[in-house]
Amino acid sequence: MAGAIARLEDLVRQVLALPALRWLALLGLCSAYIQGGLNKALDFQGALAEMAHFGLSPAGPMAVATIALELGASALILTGIFRWAGALSLAGFTLMATFIANRFWEMVPPERFFAANSFFEHLGLVGAFILVAWHDLTYRN
Repeated sequence: MAGAIARLEDLVRQVLALPALRWLALLGLCSAYIQGGLNKALDFQGALAEMAHFGLSPAGPMAVATIALELGASALILTGIFRWAGALSLAGFTLMATFIANRFWEMVPPERFFAANSFFEHLGLVGAFILVAWHDLTYRN
């Protein structure tokens, strides 16, 4: 049994070590930020409305900064150039945004349920980005 588990671990290790799989995993992690940045850039009026909805002002500069951060940090992560900086930027952005957008403690059911789920999912993303930064600074590959 121990030999079979060791062989399975070896196989999984080989698959996880594939550069293409690692890049696709990073793309998946960045996908919401790429989609969000592109949508905001292509529908700037919608981006302004989103900023206003969350009480962020001035809306124009905040929207531009958000677009630049989402797309720029994703590019850093995917290219591997200062990957740690891109990952920490998106971690900080996500943490701040989740406290702005998912204030479940101020809501009543059923909205509280959905906002709480989103809040904790976003904390998971923050943790994932911190792990990306840690891995990049520790193993530089």
